[in-house]
Amino acid sequence: MIKAVIFDLGRVIVPFDFHRGYARIAALTGLSVEEVPARIRPTGLVEKLESGQIAPREFVKQLSAVLNLRCTYEEFCEIWSCVFLPDALVPEKLLEGIAARYRLVLLSNTNAIHFDMIRANYPHLRHFHALVLSHVAGAMKPSPEIYRQAVEAAGCKPEECFFTDDIPEYIEGALRYGIDAVQFHSAAQIEAELRRRITWD
Repeated sequence: MIKAVIFDLGRVIVPFDFHRGYARIAALTGLSVEEVPARIRPTGLVEKLESGQIAPREFVKQLSAVLNLRCTYEEFCEIWSCVFLPDALVPEKLLEGIAARYRLVLLSNTNAIHFDMIRANYPHLRHFHALVLSHVAGAMKPSPEIYRQAVEAAGCKPEECFFTDDIPEYIEGALRYGIDAVQFHSAAQIEAELRRRITWD
């Protein structure tokens, strides 16, 4: 029996488009849009930020040097967070209904810069009873450690948790940990999956 529901954040609740951020950086640096992620990727800085291994200001300092980007920390944070789109993918009413009867947990690979912006702009997050965020947890999906923390936050056994994420690798990691997990494709699809397992009306 399912006692807790665990949602991913990006491209499950909050839509995003990294191209928006790359285009903004390209315009300020003279790099092509394609060059921006090509320079960022081999540094490993994003993974360090999202696993809590580097502080946001040091991340901005190091990444700005890699990109030859000159801007303030606040300006960088605004650019870095412009990737998020305004309309959530899951209705707030769905989360509210689940949270009224079940433990609702957010499990996300994210960072402090992005999450501060998301918390301020998406009221959906107020319905979650617990937040398991990679930069706080010190681990990222699909590491077993972050699923362990999510199950602990859920307050029940792995098999009593239902999890959805848009990335197949992260679904596979959850299944290996013993969590009932389904890849997210749409709000209607995931609502149907949930209704096979729980009731909240």
